[in-house]
Amino acid sequence: MIQPISAGLIGAITGFASSFAIVIAGLRAVGATEEQAASGLLILCLTQGLVAIVLSWRFRMPLSFAWSTPGAALLVTAEATTGDFSAAVGAFIVCGALIAVTGAWPALGRAITRIPRPIASAMLAGILLPICIAPVTASVAEPLLALPIVIVWLVLSRLAPRWAVPSAMIVTAIVVALSVGTGWLGAGVVAPQLSFVPPSFDLLVIVSLGLPLFVVTMAGQNVPGFAVLSTLGFPPPRPAPILIGSGLVSMGGALFGGHVINLAALTAAIMAGPDAHPEHAKRWIAAVAGGAFYLVLGLGAGLATALVTASPPILITAVAGLALIGAFISSVTAALETPEHRPVAAITFLVVASGIVIGGIGSAFWGLVVGGLAMLWLGFRRRPAPARTAP
Repeated sequence: MIQPISAGLIGAITGFASSFAIVIAGLRAVGATEEQAASGLLILCLTQGLVAIVLSWRFRMPLSFAWSTPGAALLVTAEATTGDFSAAVGAFIVCGALIAVTGAWPALGRAITRIPRPIASAMLAGILLPICIAPVTASVAEPLLALPIVIVWLVLSRLAPRWAVPSAMIVTAIVVALSVGTGWLGAGVVAPQLSFVPPSFDLLVIVSLGLPLFVVTMAGQNVPGFAVLSTLGFPPPRPAPILIGSGLVSMGGALFGGHVINLAALTAAIMAGPDAHPEHAKRWIAAVAGGAFYLVLGLGAGLATALVTASPPILITAVAGLALIGAFISSVTAALETPEHRPVAAITFLVVASGIVIGGIGSAFWGLVVGGLAMLWLGFRRRPAPARTAP
């Protein structure tokens, strides 16, 4: 029992420490107060932990769940879209509903998985680019604060890659404590509380935030999560229970500030791999243990939110950028994998990375639209060259 429980602990700590900062930054970017952001982080920990425990026990499979890290990155870049958190919550609810419908309606699931990979990957790369640039800009703007974090991440990326980002986050906490003191610590951050957020449904926010959030969560998290499970010998019996369960729970969690949860990919590899247990039949224990540890980690949501709030924004974005470099590399590689689709991928990437807002709708949506039109046009114009016979 020690081995799978240890794997669950490592997976939970890695997942939490490597990306909680970007979750808080994303929620704050779309209008959440400090209390609402802490509530959002808490409800995400609780919901993904409970779903992992219930479904892993039900199917006796290591089904680990996580918040959508690409989705949180999208929130950071969508700051200009809305400052009304209730409208953002409405978009979160729509995203969760779409995930649930995808599980219940196989035709929609097939449509989502058929979004051309170059377009989906290029959209994700465009979303991640401004965040992944942040370590560079922070190192120039705040060298005394940022360089120690970057150096620790770089050293451990060579020596102990799994702990590179969590260690960078620890260094960030030390740097913040030394630079701003301990005034950010107080009784209010010790025991986080759930804060109900009444939703409002703004069509522009749904189109510019809810739909791209759904696409990046499906393409960047759920689909790779299923692939990881299959690679490790755990093909899910049916995707419907996983998608319907996570979608419905995400809808409920949105009312307390959480954006969306999904099937994990990185932590799934930890909890479903041979390090969790030599026997396949016992690896589900790791996912259950990881879910239980997430319930405990949720108790630190208020402290984590206070730390992020007290930190210089560029510093938090820099740490998030370090955590997302791997995802950025993967998305760029996938976008440019097929030579004939590279122009389409480049067009999609440039539109999304531009950060344009047209008619109140953000660049992620326009990147999908322009990328789709470019693929239709270039695909229509592209014809195989006629074979030439040798003279």
